[in-house]
Amino acid sequence: MDLDDRTRVADVMSTPLETLGADAPLRDAARRMRDDDISALVVTTGGGCIVTQSDVVGAVADGLDPETTAVRDVMTEDVETVTPDLMMQEVAAMMTMYGVKHLPVVDDDYVGMVSSTDVAEHLS
Repeated sequence: MDLDDRTRVADVMSTPLETLGADAPLRDAARRMRDDDISALVVTTGGGCIVTQSDVVGAVADGLDPETTAVRDVMTEDVETVTPDLMMQEVAAMMTMYGVKHLPVVDDDYVGMVSSTDVAEHLS
């Protein structure tokens, strides 16, 4: 990434933020991700949780029934977040450091999502 590049999260984040309730069946999460062409949803638990395609694939691979398994049973908890004014270089470093592909964007409340795809598109 060019050191003179001053692109911020707000310039590349996905909005509007896509959310899903923690009690929703896993199948609903999978359908929403497929239909909206996204790879993660913020789970509305008030606790900084997301459900990702990897969470869904892992659950199915483990034999969990997507109709009866709730999102809360497979979601990723205590996720790191970023602010809209953070530089993309910092986002890329955070994703590498924490080994994650999605970071919810928070500005008093959840306002968007930045993904490794956003970072890759920014770099190209």
